[in-house]
Amino acid sequence: MQRPLDAAQLGDHLDRLYRAAWALCGSRPDAEDLVQETYARVLARPRLLRNEDDLGYLLRALRNTFLTQKRTEGRRLRPDPLPEQFDLVADPQAREPQAALEARDLYAAVAALPADYRDILVAVDVTGLSYKEAARALRIPVGTVMSRLYRARQQVVRRVEGGSA
Repeated sequence: MQRPLDAAQLGDHLDRLYRAAWALCGSRPDAEDLVQETYARVLARPRLLRNEDDLGYLLRALRNTFLTQKRTEGRRLRPDPLPEQFDLVADPQAREPQAALEARDLYAAVAALPADYRDILVAVDVTGLSYKEAARALRIPVGTVMSRLYRARQQVVRRVEGGSA
């Protein structure tokens, strides 16, 4: 049983997709661009879904768009090397600067995870999918979701606390 993706309801998932994109990219501006590109691709032509899981479909589309962008970036030449240290720019809209720094570190740690772990962590902890929904969205068994999620969380804690994963 297939049904068309309802474009009018796509805005309902914007916050969760943005958080997932931020975790994938590690930066807010890149996350905004990724979500925009994902919506542009999804809305470019009619989409048929096999079940009632709009969010799962959008997360797969977001992940695929992210991977496509990474592959494309890998083929581009970089004229100048990146600096070893970046200057910290505070978010002027942040009410608590320490919380903003902690969120930045957390999202950077999630973005640095291997792809399999990052995808699970984003699906369950960032976007709030259940284990069953995450397994269906990522097309893996529920046991694999639990195992990878445990390992991903351990790696994030080690990275945030300053250790190596």
